Amino acid sequence: MELKGKVHEIGALQQVSETFKKRDLIIEYAENPTYPEYIRFEALQDKTALFDSLKPGDDVEVAFNLRGRPWTDKAGKTSYFNSLVVWRINALTNSAAASTPEYAPPADLNSAPGEEDDLPF
Repeated sequence: MELKGKVHEIGALQQVSETFKKRDLIIEYAENPTYPEYIRFEALQDKTALFDSLKPGDDVEVAFNLRGRPWTDKAGKTSYFNSLVVWRINALTNSAAASTPEYAPPADLNSAPGEEDDLPF
């Protein structure tokens, strides 16, 4: 699954155990700009480094897996939890469009200035 949005917050690296680490990322998702949603994603293990180059305000596209699991408490009541686990993130920038020059017609490199072209096409 993929989602485009704006980085709202980047969590600190959490060393859950000696062999397990995770990191959270909050994305502002504005399908309707009047009512933005704040969606929490998590990166696990080596994927936590994906968030290193991000900063709040960056436009990104997040590729993630939706995971769910049950948990049963001591009283026997079962609850269900969902998580959005990031496996790829792409920064979306408008700098390429801003640096593209305005359209200029291609130059004819085969004829000298003022020389007539006698080709019928």
